[in-house]
Amino acid sequence: MSEGQPMAGTGPIRILLADDQPLLRMGFRLILEGEDDLSVVGEAADGAEAVGQVRDLAPDVVLMDVRMPVLDGIEATRAITASGAHAKVIILTTFDLDEYAFAGLQAGASAFLLKDVAPAELISAVRVVASGDAVVAPRVTRRLLEEYVRGDGAGTGQSGDAPGPGSPAGARPAKDPLLEDLTARETEMLGAMAEGLSNAEIAHRYFLSEATVKTHVRRILSKLHLRDRVQAVVYAYETGLVVPSNPDY
Repeated sequence: MSEGQPMAGTGPIRILLADDQPLLRMGFRLILEGEDDLSVVGEAADGAEAVGQVRDLAPDVVLMDVRMPVLDGIEATRAITASGAHAKVIILTTFDLDEYAFAGLQAGASAFLLKDVAPAELISAVRVVASGDAVVAPRVTRRLLEEYVRGDGAGTGQSGDAPGPGSPAGARPAKDPLLEDLTARETEMLGAMAEGLSNAEIAHRYFLSEATVKTHVRRILSKLHLRDRVQAVVYAYETGLVVPSNPDY
């Protein structure tokens, strides 16, 4: 579990850009390398190349396009997660309610972003995902989950039929007995995480310190055998702990 743990080393966050569009990679590179704490260490034009570069370059964060030749971003994410690499994947997509983005979360991605993301939001997202602190764009992530996880099989739709290694939430039963291992407080915390709340927001809601929240989150991930908090969010929806609403946004 990497939730809340400091990253190895004290240097800048190492980023790999994986997209088959050179101009998009160039744009992201220019934005990211303008920050002292961020460093683009490599680029990949397809998913297979991305998997190889994660192995060779050991980046902290991968910006992964969904649709790429040779190996798509979903399978590349699944391979990276299954390899045990510490790299965290941010899926890049062109529209928010994208079944491929949902499949990416099931495959082990830590978050997703729209390709037209504002520069400041891109920079913030990379830092947040590298720290393990929160789900990126919680409102959009929640919309995605509510669209594809409705207790009727929608969450295992056309692009998510067979979650592979690294997607522990993909095949959970409707009521997982592991939930009984959580304390009442941990169940509350899991629900708050599913709302997209950050550790700071959860701490504020329950009048706790952030350190205490991080401890609860680590225990939740350990008890449920989940990789990170975004997998916990998917899990909360797929097990019915959180019931999809009818959002007005």
